Amino acid sequence: MKSTIENTVKFVKEKLEGAEAGHDWYHIERVWKLSKKIAETEDCNHDVVELSALLHDIADPKFHNGDETIAPKIAREFLEEQQVPEDVIEKVLFIIKNISFKNRAEAPAELPIELKIVQDADRIDAIGAIGIGRTFNFGGFKNNPMYDPEVQPSLNMSKDEYKKSNGTTINHFYEKLLLLKDLMNTDKGKEIAQQRHDYMLGFLDQFFKEWNVD
Repeated sequence: MKSTIENTVKFVKEKLEGAEAGHDWYHIERVWKLSKKIAETEDCNHDVVELSALLHDIADPKFHNGDETIAPKIAREFLEEQQVPEDVIEKVLFIIKNISFKNRAEAPAELPIELKIVQDADRIDAIGAIGIGRTFNFGGFKNNPMYDPEVQPSLNMSKDEYKKSNGTTINHFYEKLLLLKDLMNTDKGKEIAQQRHDYMLGFLDQFFKEWNVD
């Protein structure tokens, strides 16, 4: 499977060349490394974890008009070319389809450990210093306001409302990022997330001090 992992890395790098900076190869690489780190503490299929981490954002729906069928199709075609066993392909596709924050209400109650690991890694990369950088980068990419005191965070959004949301970047912390710590699945994920969560709280305190100049 080592050669398959190497081929997957090459494939993903090529596929995501020129991608938005918060969802590019470096995001994938960080999630991959975090997934391997968390997997060391769990009883899991490491091949499924690595392949899922590498392919989880191969065609992020938000950059494809919300189409959630493209990524599984691309992943299946690639894995079949690599002659990956069908049972492994099915597990990887299941993770790709169910990893997203916006899809959490639709996910099965019982999740495989491999999904829990990759999901934790992906969510961890959305918080802390990296998460702050990614959030402001994407907000700029979408030309969203950085902050507007008159616009309150929209909590408890439905999936469709979340997908269509063009709120402020600061509101995104309250609508998603600050919620992720309590959604971690694994002990290692919780440990890493807590430190990054605390860092974001410090950042927000400083942000509002600087915004609200007396």
